[in-house]
Amino acid sequence: MTSESTVFLNGEFLPLADAKISVLDRGFLFADGIYEVIPAYQGQLFRLQQHLDRLNNSLSAIRMSPVMSDQQWIDVLTKLVEPHAQTDQSVYVQVTRGASSHRDHSLPDDPTPTIFAMCQTIVVDNLNTLAKGISAITLDDIRWDWCHIKSIALLGNILLKQQASDQQCTEAILLRDGFATEGSASNLFIVKNGQLITPPKSHYLLPGITRDLILELAIEEGIDCVEREISEQQLYDADEIWLTSSTKEIMPVTELNEQAINNAQPGEIWHKVSSRYRQFKQQFRQNND
Repeated sequence: MTSESTVFLNGEFLPLADAKISVLDRGFLFADGIYEVIPAYQGQLFRLQQHLDRLNNSLSAIRMSPVMSDQQWIDVLTKLVEPHAQTDQSVYVQVTRGASSHRDHSLPDDPTPTIFAMCQTIVVDNLNTLAKGISAITLDDIRWDWCHIKSIALLGNILLKQQASDQQCTEAILLRDGFATEGSASNLFIVKNGQLITPPKSHYLLPGITRDLILELAIEEGIDCVEREISEQQLYDADEIWLTSSTKEIMPVTELNEQAINNAQPGEIWHKVSSRYRQFKQQFRQNND
């Protein structure tokens, strides 16, 4: 068994090829489950407590109890990433309501959850790539209303992201009732007149762990930050647009719907916060050597 193919499934560490679930699993039949994605730098899980809190919040929102204690999660995930101490990893965790004896929309009275976790190498864009920025388009948000839950029901996100890809764009910025909420797989920031703005948390967007960290770091840097709704027009009027996630970090949008943002260059505030974010990661690595 190689470390690259080792996964965790229902209490066991085993080769990926040997990991099997029932075809009656409610995650398979109904997308009845939640997930979490946690970066691990040189074998150290990043912002783990915040990710575990969000995982348990998602479970509660779909009427499931915590499936393991925080310490049990720490033990499992630490063992999973230990063989990858020389690389940066993305740790994927998924919990479904498990398998029932038959297919039924009604929630089972006493479910046995399916608990799965695996690692894969993070491929982060280098600074030369990021310096060019990314292209994005705006699309109507076709997803359900409870986007604060990190649900495995991602077909809406997938179709929106593919629509962006079909137009040679990296990401889609989603609009609901004339206001931008987030990307199909990212959180949204804009900069206007030196002020960093991001939509407030609500059930229309995922409470991003990276989003919260960026706000913390920006405030430490003396940048004026505010959580406020962003209209479609404010996107076009923005000095800078960013999209953020745990594995993609901070991506500057330099073209929106074929219109240049900041002369098609990442902005001054992005350079400042991106540098601070890299310093924070480096300090995290050093503190855990």
